[in-house]
Amino acid sequence: MDKFESVFAVSTANNVTQGYHDAGSWSAKALWTGSVLSCVLFLSVYLLLQSHSGKSEYPVPKGPRGLPILGSFPFLTHYPELTLSRWAEKFGPLYSIWLGNQRVVVISSAEVAKDLLVTNGSIFSSRKDMYIKSRHILAARGITSTPYNDTWRKHRRIANAWLQQRAVSKFTNVFDREANDMLNCLLEESKGGTALVNPQPFAGRCSLNNMLTILFGIRTESVQDPLVATALRLSREFMNLTGPMSNIIDFLPILRIFPSEMRSRAIKLHRDLVEIYGGMIIDIQERMKRGDQVPDCLAKTLLLVKETENLDDLDVSMMAAAFMIGGVETAASIMQWFQALIPSYPEIQRRAQAELDAVVGRDRLPGIEDEKNLPYCRALIKEVGRCYNPFWLSTPHFSTEDFVYKGQLVPKGTMVVLNTWTIHHDEKRYPDPDTFNPDRYLPDTLTSAQSANLSDATQRDHWIFGAGRRICPAISVAERETWLAISRLLWAFNMETETPGVPIDLKEYDGLSGRSPLPFRIRMKLRHENVEKVLKAAVAANLQ
Repeated sequence: MDKFESVFAVSTANNVTQGYHDAGSWSAKALWTGSVLSCVLFLSVYLLLQSHSGKSEYPVPKGPRGLPILGSFPFLTHYPELTLSRWAEKFGPLYSIWLGNQRVVVISSAEVAKDLLVTNGSIFSSRKDMYIKSRHILAARGITSTPYNDTWRKHRRIANAWLQQRAVSKFTNVFDREANDMLNCLLEESKGGTALVNPQPFAGRCSLNNMLTILFGIRTESVQDPLVATALRLSREFMNLTGPMSNIIDFLPILRIFPSEMRSRAIKLHRDLVEIYGGMIIDIQERMKRGDQVPDCLAKTLLLVKETENLDDLDVSMMAAAFMIGGVETAASIMQWFQALIPSYPEIQRRAQAELDAVVGRDRLPGIEDEKNLPYCRALIKEVGRCYNPFWLSTPHFSTEDFVYKGQLVPKGTMVVLNTWTIHHDEKRYPDPDTFNPDRYLPDTLTSAQSANLSDATQRDHWIFGAGRRICPAISVAERETWLAISRLLWAFNMETETPGVPIDLKEYDGLSGRSPLPFRIRMKLRHENVEKVLKAAVAANLQ
């Protein structure tokens, strides 16, 4: 049996034995289900009372009164960001709720986010051991889900070496190539502006290829490549299984003895991630053993440092899977929201295009060096992120000590959630927050990576990438690839809604963790006669 297959077999066995075995006839389960049900209420009440026990001279932040056993979970199943925002209006920028037996403190202001997650990051940088995400999908290995410990520090250090600014510079040619390839595919798909296009799979493939190149030194050739559908399906399944408030099994341990579709899906997803991304690592490992030339990539680095860093095979697979999922979802979603949003704002689109014409002209594509001279285009991209942050709730933090903040106690073992939706709709920071208005960012000359380090948190551009020591390590990757893609889309196309004058409805969205627009179609018409010539030349240059 292959080493990775052995690791998977052990990992899967551990995952399955942690909960109730899904195999077996339902009739056999029914024999004992009745007796179990009779004690569920008693045990759950006991757990809840235990979680509420303990006294302090400082009060815990107030919040809404939840239901017995379930807490506030039933109120957060549909558009939870809106419910949490209403509670922030009533209870303030720091309030608490219960999800099952877990106390959750919700942060709803930039100041509180800075004070807790940044200034006191040593206390608020851990993660809760989530039953579905941590134990079953990532097998306690994923960099996004591991506690704040030496394992996480090691994984973060390795990631930073590949994903921070200096390292990202060497991948600019990759982002350049994939942006050009996406535009060329859209040019062909739109048939000169006569055919309606759903741009989502093309954005997904663009971001996917960027991450495949960084991690594995490979890319796909078209949206028809089976790997595109597979990888995007895995990312979407991960997002729909790991919403911070979407799975009551994470917060009521007693439910884990029952058959669960969520757990079955999580086990299958874990298996698929090991098969797909672990398989790519096996391929690289075999090529290295044969002495073949393997391009520099993160997987190659992980294999080279595996022994010295004391990494096992599942470490390597899950690190790669976590980077792939996070990297693909963030950039692809921002591109998709842009393309769903901008056709409804022709005046904003024309203004950005006029800036591009004045600075770049019509004989070449915009590049990284142009960003500093295109403030309106930069502001437009920031405003897309503010209005449609792919991650409206950051991955929850977890407190490792009792902490008193302005006379209120955040107890040890509290899950701490950053509600970016409420922060992004703060009328003091963003006047008329429901209006899409890039002008609000015109004075902002910083990248989002630079903005995240501002001493005054109220001046930070947005909170898409989280905060503190758990801020997304791929922030510079996402910024660079979205800049190249979006600025070139504006340079090349006039994007119009399917029905003239009828905006695309963006109230609904897909995803319980990372979110993206529901499928939509737009018209993409070439802006000028030079577009096809310049684009074809750029694609040809990328192939050399």
